[in-house]
Amino acid sequence: MKKYRLFNTVSIVLLIASFFCACRSEKKRESAQLQARDSTSIDREYELEARMLGYFAPDGTRNPTLRANKGDRVRITITNGETMTHDVALEKLGIKSTTLLETGSRTSISFWAESDDTYYCTVPGHRAAGMVGEFKIVEGDISLPVIAGIVPMKEGKPLNVGFERGNLSDWKVEGEAFKDALFNRLSLVYKEDTQINFDGDFFLSSGGSTNYKLKGTLTSVPFEVSHPFASFRVSGGALADTRVEIVEAKTNRIIFKSTGQGRPTMQPVVVDLTDHMNENIFVRIIDKETGTSPIPYIQDDTWAHINFDDFLFYPSRPSFPNELFQKDISILPPLDPVLHSGLSGKEAVKAMTLPDGFKITLAAAEPDIVRPISFTIDARGRLWVLEGHTYPVPAEEGKGRDRILIFEDTNGDGTLDKRKIFIEGLNMASGIEVGMGGVWVGAAPYLLFIPWDRENDKPAGPPETVLDGWGLDDTHEVLNNLRWGPDGWLYGVHGVFTHSNVGKPGAIDDERTKLNAAVWRYHPIRQEFEVFSEGTSNPWGLDFNDYGHPFITVCVIPHMFHIIQGARYQRQGGEHFNPYTYDDIKSIGDHVHWSGNRGPHAGNFRSAAAGGGHAHAGAMIYLGGDSWPREYHNTIFMNNINGSKLNNDKLIRSGSGYIASHKKDFLEMNDSWSQWLNFKYDPSGSVFAIDWYDQNQCHSPNPEVHDKTLGRIFKITHKNDIWVQVNLYKASDMELVNYQLHENEWYVRQARIILQERGGSPEVHEGLKKILADHPDVIRKLRALWALHATNGLSENGLRDLLQNSDEYVRSWAVQLLTEDKNVTAATMEQFVQLAKKDTSALVRLYLTSAMMRLDPEHRWEVLEALVQRPEDDVDHNLPLMLWYASEALVTLDTDRALKMAEKAKIPKHLSYTIQRASALNTANSKKSLRDLKKRLLKSTSAEKDSVLILIDSLLK
Repeated sequence: MKKYRLFNTVSIVLLIASFFCACRSEKKRESAQLQARDSTSIDREYELEARMLGYFAPDGTRNPTLRANKGDRVRITITNGETMTHDVALEKLGIKSTTLLETGSRTSISFWAESDDTYYCTVPGHRAAGMVGEFKIVEGDISLPVIAGIVPMKEGKPLNVGFERGNLSDWKVEGEAFKDALFNRLSLVYKEDTQINFDGDFFLSSGGSTNYKLKGTLTSVPFEVSHPFASFRVSGGALADTRVEIVEAKTNRIIFKSTGQGRPTMQPVVVDLTDHMNENIFVRIIDKETGTSPIPYIQDDTWAHINFDDFLFYPSRPSFPNELFQKDISILPPLDPVLHSGLSGKEAVKAMTLPDGFKITLAAAEPDIVRPISFTIDARGRLWVLEGHTYPVPAEEGKGRDRILIFEDTNGDGTLDKRKIFIEGLNMASGIEVGMGGVWVGAAPYLLFIPWDRENDKPAGPPETVLDGWGLDDTHEVLNNLRWGPDGWLYGVHGVFTHSNVGKPGAIDDERTKLNAAVWRYHPIRQEFEVFSEGTSNPWGLDFNDYGHPFITVCVIPHMFHIIQGARYQRQGGEHFNPYTYDDIKSIGDHVHWSGNRGPHAGNFRSAAAGGGHAHAGAMIYLGGDSWPREYHNTIFMNNINGSKLNNDKLIRSGSGYIASHKKDFLEMNDSWSQWLNFKYDPSGSVFAIDWYDQNQCHSPNPEVHDKTLGRIFKITHKNDIWVQVNLYKASDMELVNYQLHENEWYVRQARIILQERGGSPEVHEGLKKILADHPDVIRKLRALWALHATNGLSENGLRDLLQNSDEYVRSWAVQLLTEDKNVTAATMEQFVQLAKKDTSALVRLYLTSAMMRLDPEHRWEVLEALVQRPEDDVDHNLPLMLWYASEALVTLDTDRALKMAEKAKIPKHLSYTIQRASALNTANSKKSLRDLKKRLLKSTSAEKDSVLILIDSLLK
């Protein structure tokens, strides 16, 4: 039976507790300085479970403080609690374990305890997610005494708060969850051998892994607060609807509540009741969560219940080595209601919820379209849809099953009533674009060009391999989302866990470009390939706004990035190719679309209010004319796969870049099988969307988990949309020039790529230059500028004149286009220097910084020396890191000059980054430059000099 100190009883029981089994050597150790250390003997042993939420001790403590006496030999062993990459490392000692991959695998580190330190997971993002704790040196016994609690009394009798009567007397039961809720054996609640830390003979549970679907409430009788502090033990789901509440009896006001933290081990929670002394309270234990998953392939949440034991009072605040603090709990909301699944195309349309004034039409469905993985719209308004039958496993060479279909609506009723097959037999096709005389297809390991017989809609020849070397490591992260950029390049995106080494067929390794997470581009005329930016996770959406700025949507990490040429962005995993990156540019979103801070996966199917979850597909910046309400213009749409809804973010200029602010979700599919992969506006301003439609929302290398028979195309229209039939292929050159003024960007982009294909002419260039010079709207000026560039209608002198333009967008684009060929004249360079010193636009300074990365390092000095001294950029989202990326190569050219440049910098961390890079050179010259810098700093009055001197000393050791 449990033993408590009852009211009016004077017995104090000292309980000696420690976090873990701390094994001491039986032999008395003498002073560590006087005898050789035995590295095989372990004095302190700590066992932790590694999870994305943190390291957990056997008693439930999250990221426990690990204690040892100085000189102890310590071993920390971790067991992987999930199928995810984890390790353990000590920060100061610089030691790291091997990496774990599989659930249940184990690894350890051993070290001598000499000073306080930090243990953490080195996998990118895991420390930030909470996998970090303290290691402390203490004197004497490391165990902590605990004072026994006092059982609450009512009418002179102890209450049944520990359930040791073997019944629920003193409690009122409502619902099913607590009817048979007392257990005396763990196996009755959990199928696995799990430590739960209940005391005595009984504990309370509303389900465990056996009856978690039941709901109910358990309420104690009211009782008086006789002492200022209380505690109770709790575990189970960290969910809004599984909780313990302390309620003021008189007012029925909740004065404290706590959930578990999503684990079975019960931990004590301490409650401060000082303000409620001598008042009546009661305890209410709530389980309104069934844990039942609405998604067929997602397991039920067996933590969707509550475990409880031992409500006790204390005269002073008690200390527990495994106390559950509220800061360690991230409470998730209830499961999102998913109304439908497995609907027919017509039923799916009826289930969707749209804003007023909009309607959705089923344009095509299986069997006419199956597994649509990518699509584009040609200059006749027809849809070219890529069917991905081969995914997720590539077929043998020559045995691919993917194909391209051409769809057309011939009467404007929203149904794609005309359908033809363009080509079959493609393999692992994942992206498509039309233009420049043919069809471009991403089909790893190839980027293909299929010449097009436009009169007959047939291939004019076999597919040509333009580039090869695209990786297939992770077949849902291959090259995808091909799209023509405003500058005449073909852009695409690429995922983080697929590794490519891209070049022309037959190219040797030195002629190839390595990439994983990236935005890339290919010039169809010059046949040049390059990485435009590095980083992020698995982008599956790319589009450009009115000003030609690219944006991508990604998964797992925060979802929105403004893409800058040469930038390096936050990665989901792996290292940047340049080891001297030191830090990367983060998301522009002021929000995420998942709930809680337990990581994006924890919020799956519980994040409707936040936007639906972390998995995004598609990107459309709506520029489809003026028939849709203005509130949607220049905003970006993306599909939230876990949330079955179309998210909408507003892009707001801020400094050199943007902030993406959450707008109300545009559309709810209300269907868990819905998987819209992309969407684009057409000549009428309406939007087409392709739906992969599959009960399995996650990538799997097992083809059997994916449905192979479904697929849909939908059309979203506003009541103001007017259907039109067009064929820009038949337009004259000057008609195409005038389309650069159209309200609907569809006409602008289609006309530009046709002009590029035709090659331009003096008449075309004259018409475009007139728009550039005379049109009052900067967006029209930019369109003319891009078309001139794509058709080779610009000279360096003409572009250099634009550096004096009054508009920051024109100046910034002139900078980018001047450095397109990675070479500029001295006259242009001099103007760059003046812009770096005087231009008032952060956007122009960003483009200048980016442009420097395209020039040989020896030509960058004057521009960068001016830019790093602009104090207004010290808190800009992009410029501090972009300036470092552009400056890093200068350290190897002239270390001393680079350090002097960094000394004068008004940009945070620029000096410390330069010092680190100089140290990495590890040459006699670099060390001398660092020592010279130290001498100059010793004479300086800079407020930051002390921290910089410490850094230099640490690196010169």
